[in-house]
Amino acid sequence: MSNITFRNATHDDLPRIVDIYNSTIPGRMVTADTEPVTVASREDWFHKHDTTKRPLWIVEDENGAIAGWVSFSSFYGRPAYNGTVEVSIYLDASQRGKGLGKKVLQHVIDEAPKYEVKTILGFIFAHNIPSLKLFEHFGFAEWANLPEIAVLDGVARSLIILGKRIQ
Repeated sequence: MSNITFRNATHDDLPRIVDIYNSTIPGRMVTADTEPVTVASREDWFHKHDTTKRPLWIVEDENGAIAGWVSFSSFYGRPAYNGTVEVSIYLDASQRGKGLGKKVLQHVIDEAPKYEVKTILGFIFAHNIPSLKLFEHFGFAEWANLPEIAVLDGVARSLIILGKRIQ
């Protein structure tokens, strides 16, 4: 994918955002959700994002098709943590494994200062080696390991929190 663009998500994008998110559930690598979510169930989440502090970007390919989305979410919901965000990156199944994640994460790092973000966190399952490698490529380090905190299809899974200070 040679040329991608980022734009702020609109409410009209929410069904596609949900479709991409739901496409990751069966693989048990990316999310702790075990059943598909609905557009209605994601309304509050969508409205917590805004273009000034906690963006939700659509990633479009060179043809203008939605290839994925990326968002900043507040960490822990307390004012003292306003400079810290959790980043979520979700790519369409047809776009995974092609290097798009690197372009998206680079965009996140480049744009973070505009949103007064000083620390970026990634919450990644320990068995999700591709995502761990992606974040480590950009200098994220393991800041926490929550052993066997989730159970997916009867298998205990650990969660790694990767962090990076950018300012």
